[in-house]
Amino acid sequence: MNRNHDPNPFDEEEVNPFSNRARSPPVASEPLGYGQRHDATVDIPLDTTNDSKKKGQELAAWEADLKRREKEIKKREEAVARAGVPVDDKNWPPLFPIIHHDIANEIPVHAQRLQYLAFASWLGIVLCLVFNVVAVIVCWIRGGGVKIFFLAVIYALMGVPLSYVLWYRPLYRAMRTDSALKFGWFFMFYLLHIAFCIFAAIAPPVVFHGKSLTGILAAIDVFSDHVLVGIFYLIGFGMFCLEALLSLWVLQKIYMYFRGHK
Repeated sequence: MNRNHDPNPFDEEEVNPFSNRARSPPVASEPLGYGQRHDATVDIPLDTTNDSKKKGQELAAWEADLKRREKEIKKREEAVARAGVPVDDKNWPPLFPIIHHDIANEIPVHAQRLQYLAFASWLGIVLCLVFNVVAVIVCWIRGGGVKIFFLAVIYALMGVPLSYVLWYRPLYRAMRTDSALKFGWFFMFYLLHIAFCIFAAIAPPVVFHGKSLTGILAAIDVFSDHVLVGIFYLIGFGMFCLEALLSLWVLQKIYMYFRGHK
């Protein structure tokens, strides 16, 4: 038996990479064009495109109108500023703004201390009138009559806004604009304010026996009948006295400032 021609099963088979067996069949390349099976067709509805264009035009028109209005408002504010007319936006008290008040930014630095003192004087009369209502309510409950209660309410409802309009706001504007006319207006009505504080601290028996105001005479009158009512009236008397003294001091300081400034 001739073993030279027997193939060895462990021999590696030689493969010619250049032989026909090693060649891969060519992949048929088909041109991808319109209408072929590999095409991806996207349908874009014309109505959606038109709506998008229309919305874009409306948005652009709205933005242009908004810019035009902003320019007009800015021009008006600049014209008002050039004319010297202050724009008073309501910013006080912070929780419920009802008045314009910005001493730190609108009043000159050398006059801010005086303005704060005047503001304390205005807050003082507000506190006095509110406490006066409370004291009179206590007196009314103890049999003082309903008339004094209505009078105390009238004092508060009229005194708070009138004190602001008649003397505090003119002083604020006088300090801001250096107007001699507004200073004169302030001095005239601030003297009336001081006279009212002195009258309230005395509370002479000229209006319903003086019990509608918590002055010293009213306190003496009610103290003998009701000690609690008398204590409330004495506290009110002290508050009106302090307000009168503070107001006299503020008047002197502002008058000296006015004379020295002019």
